[in-house]
Order: sequence, then C-alpha cells, then structure tokens
Amino acid sequence: MYSLWDKLFKMRYGLIAGNGKFPLLVAEGARRAGDSLAVAAIHEETDPQIESLADRVEWVGIGQLGKMIRFFKDEGVEKAIMAGQVRHVQIFSRAVPDARMLKLLLKLPRRNTDSLIGAVADELGSEGIQLIDSTFFLQDYLPRAGTLTTRQPDAHEQADIDYALEIAREISRLDLGQTIVVRSRACVAIEAMEGTDATIRRAGQLTREGNEAPPLLGQVSDTGDVSEGNSREPAPKEGGFVRGLSNLLRGKRTNLAAGRLTVLKLAKPGQDMRFDVPVTGVPTIETMIEAGATCLCVSAGKTLMLDRDEMLALANEHNITIVAV
Repeated sequence: MYSLWDKLFKMRYGLIAGNGKFPLLVAEGARRAGDSLAVAAIHEETDPQIESLADRVEWVGIGQLGKMIRFFKDEGVEKAIMAGQVRHVQIFSRAVPDARMLKLLLKLPRRNTDSLIGAVADELGSEGIQLIDSTFFLQDYLPRAGTLTTRQPDAHEQADIDYALEIAREISRLDLGQTIVVRSRACVAIEAMEGTDATIRRAGQLTREGNEAPPLLGQVSDTGDVSEGNSREPAPKEGGFVRGLSNLLRGKRTNLAAGRLTVLKLAKPGQDMRFDVPVTGVPTIETMIEAGATCLCVSAGKTLMLDRDEMLALANEHNITIVAV
C-alpha cells in the first residue's frame, strides 16, 4: 500500500509492463522525475529487472484485468502508462480471462489489438485511472524530422519512401502492423501479427529467393527496364504504369532481386500515443543488416528510438540511412 507521504506529496503512476526495454526505460524515467511507480508486470512477458526499478510490482496474467485494477486502486494510482509489447499469441490464444476480462472480450466489436487495448483503457477510466501518453517520461527518445544518420537517402530510397507512405495512408484504417518493406516501388512485406523484425526477415528471405531464382520473362530491373530473358519480344515502350499492367496481363512479374530494401516503421495518422507506439532500436538495425536493407524511415515525434546513440552508430557503420518524416 502507498504511504501517507506518497498520498499527500507524490504523484503515483501505474505501469502496465509488456516485454522489451520500453517498460524499463519508463521506470527509469519515473525515477529520474522523482515520481512513484507501481508496476503490473505480465507473466512470460515483463523483464524481471523491472523489480529493481519500481517501488512496487505485482505479477499478473495477461487476462487478469480485475486483479490489475485492484492492484492499482490499492496503490493509489490515478494515471497509468502502458509500455512494451505483448505477444499476440498471448493475448488471443493463451490468456485465461478473469470475469472482468471475459466481460470485456465479449463486448469487443473486433478482436484486434487496438480494440482490446482501447477497451482496457475504458475499463481503467471507469475506475478513475487515466491511461496517459506512454512516452510521458521519454520525450528525449522521440526523433525530430530530418535525416538522423551521416548518409542521406539517395534518389532510389527516397522514391521508395514516398511510395510506401502512400501505402501506409491506405492501410492505416485497416489496423494492420506498423512496418512496411518495399523495393523498387514494389511492396515486399507488410507487418501483421509477426512483429517488425520478423517482417524485415521475411522481406529479406523473399528477395534472396529472388536472387537465386532463374531469369524470368518480364523481370523489371532497378531502373524500370524489362528483361525478356530468352524471348525476342521487344519491351513495351509505354510509361511505367502501362508497362507494368502490360506485364501483368502477359503473365509476367516484378523481379524482387532488383534494388535494395527500404523499411518504414510508422505511426498511424492520429496515432494514439497511449498505446502501440512504434519502437525501434539496435535490433531493428541488426535485422536490416541481415536482410540487406539500406534505409529506415520512422515517424518524427511518434517513434521511440531506444539506445539511440548505439543505433545510429551501427547504422552509420553499415552505411544505412535513417530518416524521420
């Protein structure tokens, strides 16, 4: 239970902690700010190190909503932060819901992350606990607009960024993942439930398979030229869109082996900063190196960059450009 001193003089924050480093940074930020923090740590997700950083920790199952709310109420929490991911398989397959969570799940119009977390936020609010911006203690981790690395995006990468931004605007209303991987203005992979790193790896695998594949009729090169393989049929002279449509109608496909991968990790338009904020870090760059990606684009002011100095140093070492838009 919170002390009389805490009740009278200190703001008492709550933290719903998922996996990864994000919750640990929130706890460190609260400590630097001199604020008290009570943590609801999730079994099989939260790093046990959280116990050394918080004033009070209660371990709960992902489906124990009632227990979590009782803990926060007992600790005098009026404002809570949600930080860190919870694996989708945990949320929708392994969770054993208590009565309060079961009632919430039965009312969900959709079984996606936004609907679930939004409903949890409403439940907290009904108990006088306000869910606040998850970056509240981490404003220094949000990048400003511009190129963050030594190298600027080249014309090819900038064209891929512009193309992927159009895709992002179209799919944002569908509540899919935050990561898009493109190559030569062709969409290679879009994140679903697998997470950012798995999406980048999948894109790398697809393009490696493209490199190993035998020559195909109608392959489109990095410059947009069409290769006819052993065919003597001349390439059509129409513009890019018409030419691409012509290739499609003739049963031909884009060559995934052409060009380089560009990765976008983007916030949604009107991103709710209380939850599901995009996060990048050193593992993102390591996965890009593995997949052969050369450009990372993130949302300025809405993407957390963990271990920023190490992340940028690794990107510069491997000639990867990072830009915030």
